[in-house]
Amino acid sequence: MGKLYFKNTSKEEKSFHPQAKKETIEFLLNYSKALDVFEYKEVKFEMMLN
Repeated sequence: MGKLYFKNTSKEEKSFHPQAKKETIEFLLNYSKALDVFEYKEVKFEMMLN
């Protein structure tokens, strides 16, 4: 019969929530504002509005 392996995690590891940098959030928001997606005859086109 095979052995079962598992990792014991501490409470600190379970409560870890990574935080995004402010610059990363601003970049993603600005990118989404500048992106325009439109559909023509069932084909989607993406354009950057810069």
